Amino acid sequence: MAASQLIRGVPANVITGFLGVGKTTAIRHLLESKPADERWAVLVNEFGEVGVDGALFEPEQEGNIYIREVPGGCMCCAAGLPMQVALNQLLAKARPHRLIIEPTGLGHPREVLAALSDAVRGGVLDLRGTLTLVDARCIEDDRYLRSETFRQQLEVADLVVANKSDLYGPEDLQNLQRFLSFLGEGAEKPLQVVEQGRIELDWLQLPCSFQVSSGSDHHHPVTQAADEVELLPECGYLRSENSGEGYYSCGWRFSPEFIFDYDALFSLFSGTDAERIKGVFITEQGVFGFNKADKVLTVLELDDTLESRVEAINQARLDWDAMESSWIAALADNQGTETKVFYESK
Repeated sequence: MAASQLIRGVPANVITGFLGVGKTTAIRHLLESKPADERWAVLVNEFGEVGVDGALFEPEQEGNIYIREVPGGCMCCAAGLPMQVALNQLLAKARPHRLIIEPTGLGHPREVLAALSDAVRGGVLDLRGTLTLVDARCIEDDRYLRSETFRQQLEVADLVVANKSDLYGPEDLQNLQRFLSFLGEGAEKPLQVVEQGRIELDWLQLPCSFQVSSGSDHHHPVTQAADEVELLPECGYLRSENSGEGYYSCGWRFSPEFIFDYDALFSLFSGTDAERIKGVFITEQGVFGFNKADKVLTVLELDDTLESRVEAINQARLDWDAMESSWIAALADNQGTETKVFYESK
């Protein structure tokens, strides 16, 4: 590649935060606000195996917005190989003016930042401020306070963004500010307060305080390569499970020939006990994204999707067989005559 074609100094931001805090919504807002003459790339990592978040963004716009997913857990696993492959392919295709990286809410942001070290040292990326989204209501929840991942997300933040502020009680924000004052090296973390993920573009220009290093001691088993997509079996759907960091996930992929009943899906998402569940479905009323966190369900109409997908995450393993039967029963016109279980457990 000629020197004039080299990719150099791409501004890159990591946007992190725990499960259900609204990272995808925030990035959607940024994409809607980006300068019209810029190409942006988004690298999305998910804890689950099937990958749903990419479909919840607006469709890729050739020459404008490019999206790549790394499913299957922390993207820094196996010495960063899945992340490096996906990152290199995304940069080569998009040649972006800005890169946004969204790690899984159960990932390790310090190790993700370390995995970017080679690209930073080589001049390919210009690492800018890390934004950590947090729901201030979680500060009184022991599940979050005991989580090393949650604490690390706040520690690496160059800016803490208190999202969903419209839902806060009178002391929630004060509790978050008090908690942040005990983090770091004596300096309180800068804090912005927003509703519905309305991050400002200017915040992406903040400097990054992370010290680029030569490597990481963090390892996971090798998972499916970023560009490998397993073919669906004859039954038309595939189930994949994952576990780690004290959580379990189960995801399903469905053939695009499967048409779902919108009302049945809405009822299923509304009634599920999963701590986090999100999906994109082809229905008789069109293509819709379903996203449930904090017992609040949001539905987004989408332009298109290659196939229907859904992922559930919970601290206890749920009855995945029963959930699978419910998805099949939600098919329009009784398409789901077979309920064989085809799945992989990670």
